[in-house]
Amino acid sequence: MTLPACLYLHGFLSSSASQKAQQMRHWYEQQGCSERLATPDLSFAPRDAIAEAETALLALQQRFGSVLIMGSSLGGYYATYLAERYACTAALINPAVAPYRLFADYLGEHEHFYRGTRHTLTLEHIEQLRALDCTTLTHPERLLLLLQTADETLDYRLAADYYRQCPSWLEGGGNHSFVHFTERLPMIVAFAQRHAETSNNGQ
Repeated sequence: MTLPACLYLHGFLSSSASQKAQQMRHWYEQQGCSERLATPDLSFAPRDAIAEAETALLALQQRFGSVLIMGSSLGGYYATYLAERYACTAALINPAVAPYRLFADYLGEHEHFYRGTRHTLTLEHIEQLRALDCTTLTHPERLLLLLQTADETLDYRLAADYYRQCPSWLEGGGNHSFVHFTERLPMIVAFAQRHAETSNNGQ
């Protein structure tokens, strides 16, 4: 099976070493499509992170055409911005909504979960996040929302409301990491492939 080109964006203080990123890499390798997946390590500063994500997205588009953007948590916020800007399909896994509001309570120093480095969250970072906010989703049909109600980090109801016009998959229980993530990958791929076919037929 040929999988769609995919850009996977990790969450806050996470990396390409995260469980979901590794599961994505393993799945693409199993299908012989590893060159079609990008899992960049995003910078702590939102302005730098979105620039790095854009660079990775444009590189995939240049090679493969249409690209599925997949984002988890803060990566889902970035994915929403990129999907709007570049008219891409996106899958959003327990995405953060308006993180500039949430992060206002977490100013100060934080340790990176995987690298052990320390980063200081500032008001400038909050404003950089605010600049990426999408007040209107122009093509909600392109965004697939996946939520689990027992997310211990984010209130799933915020995403359910914000993305209410989007196709959605809501599961009771689970957690912020999204339990049984790999079992949902075929559904996500099918969603991306349907939209790619619709886009090609419309040309």
